[in-house]
Amino acid sequence: MDEKRALQGIARGDEDALVWAMDRYGPYVSAVVYNILRGAVAPEDRDEVCADVFFTLWTSGWKIRPGKLKAWLGGVARNLARRRLRSVGGELPLEEDVLILSDSDPVRRMEDREQAAFLHQALLAMGQPDREIFLRRYYYCQPLSQIAEQMRMNLSTVKTRLHRGRRKLKEVLQNGGYDVEDQDI
Repeated sequence: MDEKRALQGIARGDEDALVWAMDRYGPYVSAVVYNILRGAVAPEDRDEVCADVFFTLWTSGWKIRPGKLKAWLGGVARNLARRRLRSVGGELPLEEDVLILSDSDPVRRMEDREQAAFLHQALLAMGQPDREIFLRRYYYCQPLSQIAEQMRMNLSTVKTRLHRGRRKLKEVLQNGGYDVEDQDI
């Protein structure tokens, strides 16, 4: 079975198509959920979030275009895991290694690591909910309307907080000796 047939089968209510998707993408969904929830919830709760991802596929699979299933599952997994994390009072993770760009030059890699560590500290210094808005927008690439909806905030408030956060981050980077263009980050 391929992705196109699986999506067609899910749209028709074919359980074998769902099983195929679970077998193929289950480890990926589990990894996404685990990376967000880590030790914040019990393993059974992480499993429940993964099951909810595939339940969402079962009920909404007809909307997905072939070739987009993995990305769609990843997005649903991130959203559901973040929702569960918020429900238990946790914070969104900021992984240090995500900020590091690979390069073959060891000196350049060391400079990148130092800059990433500085940027990591600057982001950690941001208060909540500004840090979460910033991460949602620039790390998870969420649209502003989705951020506002999921955080139960007014869209203009999200825009204002994001603008202030960018300005503050730019200032911190400049004070740390990093060149930052005159335009917004």
